[in-house]
Amino acid sequence: MQFGIFTVGDVTTDPTNGTTPTEAERIKAMVTIALKAEEVGLDVFAMGEHHNPPFVPSSPTTMLGYIAARTDKLILSTSTTLITTNDPVKIAEDYAMLQHLADGRVDLMMGRGNTGPVYPWFGQDIRNGIPLAIENYALLHRLWREDVVDWEGNFRTPLQGFTSTPRPLDGVPPFVWHGSIRSPEIAEQAAYYGDGFFANNIFWPKEHFARLIELYRTRFAYYGHGTPDQAIVGLGGQAFMRKNSQDAVREFRPYFDKAPVYGNGPSLEDFTEQTPLTVGSPQEVIDKTLTFRDSFGDYQRQLFLMDHAGLPLKTVLEQLDLLGEEVVPVLRKEFAARRKQGVAEAPTHAALVQKRDAALVAG
Repeated sequence: MQFGIFTVGDVTTDPTNGTTPTEAERIKAMVTIALKAEEVGLDVFAMGEHHNPPFVPSSPTTMLGYIAARTDKLILSTSTTLITTNDPVKIAEDYAMLQHLADGRVDLMMGRGNTGPVYPWFGQDIRNGIPLAIENYALLHRLWREDVVDWEGNFRTPLQGFTSTPRPLDGVPPFVWHGSIRSPEIAEQAAYYGDGFFANNIFWPKEHFARLIELYRTRFAYYGHGTPDQAIVGLGGQAFMRKNSQDAVREFRPYFDKAPVYGNGPSLEDFTEQTPLTVGSPQEVIDKTLTFRDSFGDYQRQLFLMDHAGLPLKTVLEQLDLLGEEVVPVLRKEFAARRKQGVAEAPTHAALVQKRDAALVAG
């Protein structure tokens, strides 16, 4: 099982002292956080894609390429690649290039984002969100698997005899997750292709995400990719920790109350009761995360959001120390001990190459 962190890259004023990082400071902080993730033994660093303030990650491949040059083991991913407003040809080329530079330590998560105006900014209509996601990914899937593509669709100009370059590393495309907060169509899409399904799992109660994941598992098996238990699932989560849970609640409360996404909404107590957010001791984070398996079954990737809402870089790095030293080692052991036989392993480039080679021998 893979553990890591994801960032939305928000530039938010620290509510405790009124300071706001510059864009440059926030970008550099995200790099420092990624390097720290590798240092403390995490598996994955993922970042979103946004094209509007207060967020800075408008060019994930640029940042991930820079981080790739400074890390050795960390899997570099997106927590959103906008499949609706990016050209599939450009996605195919950009992420294949990144895959080569990072020696295969790359995957990506397709999503529609949460900013309506991004559609007209990139020449699209938000009313076509689902059809765009379906058509654009169908093209991207072919571009990575066919050397020469003839294609015609509804949302971009046709392609005739087109070859996307560079070709995927070792002839194996980056692994794709399809991320969703609310859309069964995206769970269906992930199942159809035999790709991974990532349930964001940070805002809504677990019952909502359990339904999406169950749909994905059932349809994954229907399309002949394996048993429902062999479907590849990722989950989001949020945590803030201190050695003493009362200290964690007291320190995090002002950040929660002013957070750009859920600030001025439910109370911290209600939010932690009804969603995966955990504010407390490392043991409390361990205990709550282990309940995810009870709700969703065995899964392959767990990512935590830990650097949002104006938290200072120093505090985030302290959180990563706790996560890497006290939480993840226990979670690895406990999840492994409870794992049923036959569950799919977490995706890596090496595993995908091995799977491809085995299929060629068998076929």
